[in-house]
Amino acid sequence: MADVYPKIKEYCRENHGLEFQVVDMRWGVRDEATDDHMTTELCMNEIRNCQRLSTGPNFVVFLGQKYGYRPIPTIIDGAEFKKLEECTQQFPEDLALLQKWYQVDTNTVPPVYILRPISTVYYNFNNKRNAKLQEADSNAWWDTMCDLQKILRRAVEVLLEKKMIDEEGAHNYYMSVTEREIQNGILRAKDTGDHALAYIRSIEDINISVLRISKLFVDIAGRSLDTEAQDLLDNLRDRKIPAALAEENIARFSVTWTGKEGLDNDTHKEYIEEFCNHFYHSILKLVDDAVKKNDELMHDRIYADILQHLHMCLNLVKLFKGREEIIHRVTEYLKGSNNIPLIMYGESGCGKTSLLAKSASLVREVYNDATPVLLIRFLGTSPDSSTIQPLLHSLCVQISYLYDQPIEDIPSDLVLLQGYFKKLLSCATKESPMVIFLDSLDQISPTDGAHSLMWLPTRLPPNVKFVVSSLPKLYGVLDTLFKLISNKGNRIEITPLGADLGGNIIKTWLERKQRDVSSSQWEIVNAAISKCNLPLYVKLVFDEICRWRSFSKPQDTVLSHSIHEIINKLFERIENSHGKTLVSRALGYITASKSGLSEAELEDLLSLDEKVLNDVFQYHIPPVRRIPPLLWTRIRNDLPGYLTEREADGVNVINWYHRQFIDVCKERYFRNLNFLNEIHSNISDYFCGTWGGGREKPFEYSELQRSRLGSEKTGLSDRKVPLQPNVHYDSDGNVCRYNLRKLSELPHHLLRSNRYDDLYNECLFNYGFLRAKIASMPLQMTLADFEELQEKVFDKDTKILADTIRLSASILTHYSDMLGPQIVGRLLPLYSTHPKIRNLIQQCDTDGINFCSLVPTHHCYHTPGGPLQYSLEGHLFAPYGISITSDTRYLISASNRIIIFDLSTGEVFRTIFPGVEGIVSTLSISPNDKYCVCSTTINQVIICNIQTGDFQIIEKPVEETSLLGVSSLSSEFVVYNSRAWYVYSIDGTLKQRTPVYQATPLMEIRLKQNKEHVFILESVDENDRDRTFVVLNANIDDHFQFHTALAVTKDSKTVYSCIELSDFDIAVYTRSPRFCWEYQRSFNNTEEVYSLCLSDDETHLAATVAPGFKVWDLLAKLSKEGKEVVMSLPHGIRNIPNKHSLASLCLFSRRNEFLCAGVRKYIFVWDVKNGTLVKTLDAHFGRICRLMSVTGPDRTNKLISSSLDKTIKVWNIENIYEDVYSIDRMEKPVDDICMAADHISRAITITRNCLGLWNLSDGRLLKTLSSSGSSIISQAKITSNGLYIVSAELDNRTQQNSESENEVIIPTGNVLIWNAEEGKTLQTVPLRNVHQLILNENDTRCIAISSSLNRVKCTCIEVPRAKEVYTFELEGQKRNKNAVLTCDGLSLVFPTTNKAGETNILSVYHAKTGAHQFKVTLKYSNYQEFHTLLPMPNDPSQIAIIDNNKGVIFDIKKKSAVKSINKWNGVVNSTGKYGLYAPTRGGLELLALTKNPDKPQTQTLIPRVAEGVFYVKCLFTKNDKHVVYYHRGHRTIRVFRISDCKQLAHYKCHAQVNAMEGTADGTGLLLGAEDGSFVILTIADPQNANNIKIEELPSRQLIQDPNGSAQNGFTIGSHMMAAKVVSKPLSKVRQHLQSKRQAKEDKMNSILKDYTSKV
Repeated sequence: MADVYPKIKEYCRENHGLEFQVVDMRWGVRDEATDDHMTTELCMNEIRNCQRLSTGPNFVVFLGQKYGYRPIPTIIDGAEFKKLEECTQQFPEDLALLQKWYQVDTNTVPPVYILRPISTVYYNFNNKRNAKLQEADSNAWWDTMCDLQKILRRAVEVLLEKKMIDEEGAHNYYMSVTEREIQNGILRAKDTGDHALAYIRSIEDINISVLRISKLFVDIAGRSLDTEAQDLLDNLRDRKIPAALAEENIARFSVTWTGKEGLDNDTHKEYIEEFCNHFYHSILKLVDDAVKKNDELMHDRIYADILQHLHMCLNLVKLFKGREEIIHRVTEYLKGSNNIPLIMYGESGCGKTSLLAKSASLVREVYNDATPVLLIRFLGTSPDSSTIQPLLHSLCVQISYLYDQPIEDIPSDLVLLQGYFKKLLSCATKESPMVIFLDSLDQISPTDGAHSLMWLPTRLPPNVKFVVSSLPKLYGVLDTLFKLISNKGNRIEITPLGADLGGNIIKTWLERKQRDVSSSQWEIVNAAISKCNLPLYVKLVFDEICRWRSFSKPQDTVLSHSIHEIINKLFERIENSHGKTLVSRALGYITASKSGLSEAELEDLLSLDEKVLNDVFQYHIPPVRRIPPLLWTRIRNDLPGYLTEREADGVNVINWYHRQFIDVCKERYFRNLNFLNEIHSNISDYFCGTWGGGREKPFEYSELQRSRLGSEKTGLSDRKVPLQPNVHYDSDGNVCRYNLRKLSELPHHLLRSNRYDDLYNECLFNYGFLRAKIASMPLQMTLADFEELQEKVFDKDTKILADTIRLSASILTHYSDMLGPQIVGRLLPLYSTHPKIRNLIQQCDTDGINFCSLVPTHHCYHTPGGPLQYSLEGHLFAPYGISITSDTRYLISASNRIIIFDLSTGEVFRTIFPGVEGIVSTLSISPNDKYCVCSTTINQVIICNIQTGDFQIIEKPVEETSLLGVSSLSSEFVVYNSRAWYVYSIDGTLKQRTPVYQATPLMEIRLKQNKEHVFILESVDENDRDRTFVVLNANIDDHFQFHTALAVTKDSKTVYSCIELSDFDIAVYTRSPRFCWEYQRSFNNTEEVYSLCLSDDETHLAATVAPGFKVWDLLAKLSKEGKEVVMSLPHGIRNIPNKHSLASLCLFSRRNEFLCAGVRKYIFVWDVKNGTLVKTLDAHFGRICRLMSVTGPDRTNKLISSSLDKTIKVWNIENIYEDVYSIDRMEKPVDDICMAADHISRAITITRNCLGLWNLSDGRLLKTLSSSGSSIISQAKITSNGLYIVSAELDNRTQQNSESENEVIIPTGNVLIWNAEEGKTLQTVPLRNVHQLILNENDTRCIAISSSLNRVKCTCIEVPRAKEVYTFELEGQKRNKNAVLTCDGLSLVFPTTNKAGETNILSVYHAKTGAHQFKVTLKYSNYQEFHTLLPMPNDPSQIAIIDNNKGVIFDIKKKSAVKSINKWNGVVNSTGKYGLYAPTRGGLELLALTKNPDKPQTQTLIPRVAEGVFYVKCLFTKNDKHVVYYHRGHRTIRVFRISDCKQLAHYKCHAQVNAMEGTADGTGLLLGAEDGSFVILTIADPQNANNIKIEELPSRQLIQDPNGSAQNGFTIGSHMMAAKVVSKPLSKVRQHLQSKRQAKEDKMNSILKDYTSKV
């Protein structure tokens, strides 16, 4: 046990995720068990439990030469006992003794005789406080038992001789406990070859004379060998076991008696080792075989689960009685045409489960003319019915099997699985209807959104019935059900039974169990049932009275009159039987657990609990300080049916079946807060692994133990509990499984035991824990840990980290290995000021690189703390359709798919794939939040049920022209085009078509709940701005003329608009009771209004004008002209008119404190009172297309923006004043990157019209360079010393053609030389259409290759003087192919054509002089038209010629091909030994360009998978240690180590990467992205000893700023943009911050020098 069990336990946990639990039948049997003679029955029950639960071995017998203890029967049949009495009549004393100890129990039908508890006669049998008295009574009992044994056996022999009893019945009086166990574990068991082992040992030459020792090994009678017992043993060992168990499952050992003790560890060491080794491997073989078999028969487990529920249904039906009225309602539902699920609900214990089971049993009777398919699940009672994914999978398997559907088509993804389940319901037919019963929806785990019930169909296909049950007021499940199913006729409330029915049910149950109670006891039962008759109470009463004997004393037959009280009495009785300490701790651990405990966990916890162990072992010291398993077995046996097994975190756990047991436990045990804290703390220690893996735990002996046993005061002992790693790995280092139990339970208990520091260190700020939990569980479960802490204790660092995870949710949900980069990239600004965050970043830098070796060198992602709350991703196209449910909980967004986000968590709640080809242009949610209706760009309408995900598509819902939009009510919706509107019911049925008023084109319709619908019509003339506003209902049809812009109040009775009489003044009109529009007042305005916007409370009005916005306070006392607050946009930014002038991208925040506007990709926030620009948010890297506000009474004050960049962002306006840590970036997408080779802290980024100079040491943008706004930068290079930049600009200008009068576009341009430090242009060289720049001669010369019409020109200039060195022109140059400069810088090779038009010509020029040297005609084997020329880095005479199928290494001096490499795409490392093949269709291969016998010619880094055609880029790092691969479709970067081809990183980029370069030292990557960002990543290879130490990076240094506070080079303020688009107040802040930068630069440079020297 000490050596082998822990190894087996570890093996099972590590390799299979199984718990190895041993129940030793001989260990832990207390005197109390002997007293009531329950030992044997407990052992048999435990064998049955092991057979039911175990995977693999469930019974092992160690059989020696001792037959064992042979007790007398505890229960004897009444008729048989009478026969025994008759045979004993001639011995009066024996008969009196027999009758004294056996009492008749007439409550058993037929009556039985029961052996009395020992202590009822020998009172001191359990009196451990008086050893002498106890010993005397104990000896007396054993003498009495021997007498009883002789009396019974003598009588049995007479009965056997008279054939009044058979041999098996007689053997019952001779059988040992060991044989009875073997009988149940092997002789009568099934499939023993897969589950049982027998170890048989014989000891030769046993010295019988040493009785003290020999009686331990053989049966002794008197002072000699018990031959009767030996005969029984021989029969068992040599005949019965071999007949029932295969020989390979029997192991035999023979040893020789040695010395006085018989067996000696030293002498028999070899035997002990062989025995242990054989046992270890035999157990593992059975486990492995069972796991393999279970994998092969995976569906059999599902079938077994189905049978378990059917068996439970059968048992419940057997106990069912009454409730005819409810049963009738259910059967009527099953017979009828109702296509909505039926709901049963009622208080816990009211009998819902039994009613549902009875209803299910009547299905065949209801459908007597068909063959119904029944699916029934009692949720929470089995592993596959405890969580939503296994439940749906199990149901899908059963349906697929019964309706002959392919099981392999069942998806594993939960979202797809939900849809597939609903789809399978359509398989039902009239001949084979489908009926599904799901009991206790509240018992299913809430993980994966199960309690939202979105997986439950609310409309059923024909021939399908669905019955569910639930508790009220638990997890809000019933409330959700009522929202989904509003039809009250589909609800059945279950009420108590009633006293008469309750009594009748108990009588029926007693009959079935062959029990009865006396008349006096019936009076007690009837009195109790009259007070409470809930089914659960009736069941508790029944279980209690089944214990009553006819001879029970009145004080033992008392019933409490409520569920609460009777459960309390039950616990009290169990405490009296098994000890209060043990029971309270065991039940306390179960109740305190988050989701239950496995029996192995409970056993471990009790074994670590010193109070329990001191209580159990108060009279002896055990060989191993662990709780005997049988003690818990006895407690569990006294709680029949009240503890249930279910799955939690991949493990079978036990927990309370009824909520009342939890409530009673909490009240009984947890009122003592110290006790509760200790329970949670002990569970925390266990899941922390504090005492696992062989670590000895100290303990103190109690005073009683020290006085009685003479033990020392303290001790140490290994409790044989496991370690608790976050992840289990196999021998190859691959993830075997995650420790879900620890990940789920540990934060729960650390928080509740108030161990906050441990919670931070072990969970919330522990990288390993966070990554494992995010990788293995829904992200919301990780965030829930943070939220629970925030509810109890506010901690700023915790809030920041939680917000970081929320911001990263879209990436972490799919790429858990990105946790490190996301934390580092976002939280580096807090490195110096927040110790817990600094510690976490350090863990990311050390531990995180084992999962993703790409580490952000500097701050590169948005840091939480500002207004940005979530960044929501998942759309493949811009989400034009966005809307919020009325409860502000969900955001519905649509592009070519519909994604529902939970605004409280930022997580995807549901993704719906309607399969349309068009893009959603408009979206409307019904007022009851049940449906959303979308219109697409190709004339389609999608009707989607938000609650269930069901959808319907209407093709071409409007005639003639394209539809313009949709507007919906709860039961109908309208779609419209410019000519008519169409009313559809919510099920997609067309109800009405109405043409527009006077054929005026329709612009927009807004449906109102009050039926006063709003119609807006536009002028027939496209150039006319006139519009018509119509309010239409049954009584009103009034028209209001306006132009340009309009705002309407919610009641449609007031309009704000521009009218013809007052040009751009804002006129206010109200609708009078006479249904005409009356003028009220005007607001003076002279600028053209693009749109108008009203605040939610309709107290403020905003107008969009070209230079900004104007706001009027509608409640203020205004003059006729009005008084506005002007909000100006920053210089260089203006509003532009929208085609749809009714749409506005400005809105008011809560309480109208701010006006927020989306202009281009920015969100501007102004103070409404004074017009001050408060904040400029660089919100997106694409134009903002939608803007919405979310406000509420609970201080909700959010802004939602969607953009052409396919993202949706949620902003918390309450945090608008919080500081934002700036991230420099370019205003336009980065097209290319160039790094200074020798100056490792300088690089440039190239955008369409601007250059950015970056400091790589701090990641800051030093300056932006641009000569003119109209120029387009085509090329740019920075010299290796970082001093100069050479750029080529294009400018397409209109010029007069000299040969005609027409104007033509002539491309012009210049080559500019910049002083990088000063940011000034030094020289300008006019050169048209430069498409290639090459630096040469140590970057002192620049070769510019330009083209004009049919000529190609090559010009070489000096840098920085711009003096021309040479120039020449080429004829026939292939303009779409670049020239190459050989690696020695001496030869320029141009692809050209000859006069005959042949394309296989190369022209070679001298790079220093420009002299033409020679031409080469390419005539190698399999020549194809090539697309790229590349210089070979290892040979100046060689170039690479790349075509679509291969690459050819060509020697230009020898004019011959050196080698042809299939599939090579031209990427080569610095030595020329390796190349890469990365096709656009996916896959990556490492190619050996030179022969290497030690390595294969081709090594696959990424297998090819058909996933479409995407742009990819791959490169070797400059130190030739790694391969980097970027996939635009996935937006991911992968890094591979060349030496072993192992993947080191799978990095999800925040935006599309347009440019990627490796750093000069090969230790980093530079990324230029679509959003203008420039990201620097360090490649931190865990196995590279020469790698840069991340802790030495400048960004990881603590720096004292001039004010004395610790900083690390970050500034605080608004987002800084390359175009300097900021408000004036923020510009001042920026100037102030920049004035400090120089002071910090010196400090940074000193660190940089040290860093550079180490590199």
